[in-house]
This record gives sequence, structure tokens and C-alpha cells, in this order.
Amino acid sequence: MPKLRMKTILIGIITGFANGLFGAGGGTIVVPAMERILGVEEHKAHATAIAVILPLSMISAGIYMQKQAVDWSTVFYVSIGGVVGGYIGAKILNKIPSKWLHKVFGLFMLVAAIRMII
Repeated sequence: MPKLRMKTILIGIITGFANGLFGAGGGTIVVPAMERILGVEEHKAHATAIAVILPLSMISAGIYMQKQAVDWSTVFYVSIGGVVGGYIGAKILNKIPSKWLHKVFGLFMLVAAIRMII
């Protein structure tokens, strides 16, 4: 198997593990990995991450549903907001310059990390 394909599969395994373990967070791994290891352009890495996370989240959600660990009323209301936010974010992604997209994503990751520590 070619080296690039192995790297891509390894990134997928790590991303899937994080997504399954934490319930989310795969994007914080897959976006920088696609950019730095696979050389994917920043905007394309963010868009591709969404497509990658969908099947991972479906598998994880299925396992959590089997364990009856899902709060369905929360799923409903958060999903409404998530659909609206996802639509808006997807529409403006290509309008944000790569330099700013990188900085905003990094800032978002830092804020999330600080909130988890405190």
C-alpha cells in the first residue's frame, strides 16, 4: 500500500478514535493532519473534514443509541441550531481568507482547550 494511503488511513483511525471516545473533536485532529501531513489546502481540509466526520459520527451515535446513552430532547433542539449554524458556516467558508481561517480555527481550539482545563 502506498505511503500516502497508509498515512491517510492512520489519520482516519486516530480521528475516528477521538470522535468515538469524546463524542466529537475529530475535526480538531483531521483538519491539521490533512493540511500538514497530506498537504490539503486549508479550505478544502475544512470542507473534507465535515464529510469525514459524518460517517464517524453515525457509527459512534449508533453505538451510543444501543447503550441508551442519548438524550433525545437535547438532540432535537441542538440539531435545529446545528443545521442553521452548519448552513451559515458552509456558505461563508470560501469567503474567509486562508490566513484568517487558520487563525480563527486555532483560536477556537485554544479556547476549547482552556475551557477543558479550567
